[in-house]
Amino acid sequence: MSYVPISIATHSQQNSPDPVPPRDNTFHPEDWKILSKFWYPVAFSSDVTDKPFAVRLLDERLVAYRAGGRMIVAKDMCAHRGVPLSLGWVEGENIVCPYHGLSYGPDGKCNRIPSQPGGHISDRLKIFVYPTQERYGLIWTSLGGGHEAFPELPTWDNPDFQQILPPSIDIAASAGRQVEGFIDVAHFAWIHEATFADRNNPIVPQYSAGRTERGMHAEYISTVSNFPKKMQHRAPPDYQWRRVFDIELPFTARLTVDFPEGGLLQILNAACPVSARETRLFVPITRNFDKDQPLQDVYDFNRQIFEEDRAIVETQRPDDLPLDKGDEAHILADRSSGAYRRSMSLLGLGKAYSG
Repeated sequence: MSYVPISIATHSQQNSPDPVPPRDNTFHPEDWKILSKFWYPVAFSSDVTDKPFAVRLLDERLVAYRAGGRMIVAKDMCAHRGVPLSLGWVEGENIVCPYHGLSYGPDGKCNRIPSQPGGHISDRLKIFVYPTQERYGLIWTSLGGGHEAFPELPTWDNPDFQQILPPSIDIAASAGRQVEGFIDVAHFAWIHEATFADRNNPIVPQYSAGRTERGMHAEYISTVSNFPKKMQHRAPPDYQWRRVFDIELPFTARLTVDFPEGGLLQILNAACPVSARETRLFVPITRNFDKDQPLQDVYDFNRQIFEEDRAIVETQRPDDLPLDKGDEAHILADRSSGAYRRSMSLLGLGKAYSG
């Protein structure tokens, strides 16, 4: 699947550089402001057409649509009487409100009021339009201006790699808990025994993990195969599986796995924090092997693994990811999660507990 990079859209919040949490915000207000600065996926590229598509990010209701060849993500609320624009339609470059027919252009400004043709249009009749990028088969946006670094999946545009985009997964848990579960290496034998791991091989060899400028980096080598159970025969005896985890704060994690015979797999765990207790997970995948195999097998394997994770993550308490070292007990295998939590804390997050 290919994509066309889209330039960052005009940001109509330029007169309000400090975004404000929505009234029904479920995050601590200070945490919300920090999280709003980053990029998150909100939809598949294929889902967004010239028909308005409703999505939600950090409790903010958004509408995504294509108009005049441009990808647009805006606040899903008409400035006139608060009706969701996702109930409307697109005409040319404009999105039209279904209540009174007001039209808004790509810059968010109202440019037509059918009931008063030729009349003055108040500057207050405008909608917030957010920065957008279209990458890895996904639509991304940032509520806080889009100035932070964009998450990387280096192999997506490499012609030697196959692009795979499984269905998204909805998780009734915080994005922080989900991401930490993705980088946890001690749970393989217990949670993923049915898919790829082995309860007779639970030992976590010593590994390195540390903070980086953009998040966390960990390298983990073990004999736990990454092949599905039905393909375990393809793993050479005592093969050393190298897994590299790279987190780009706050909720995007990239896993790179070295397969036998020069095979390379990359998985982007791209978590969208719909709310403080709801996460929509997108998982773009690339690989340079088995490119002739049915994609449905990949979708099914990926789904089973993340469903195994979801069943556990949704039960964790407290719901938020604790960032104070004293909030939970720790074991030696927690190096990656420790580095992740420290990086999140350095962003200034954690007000849900200290605020």
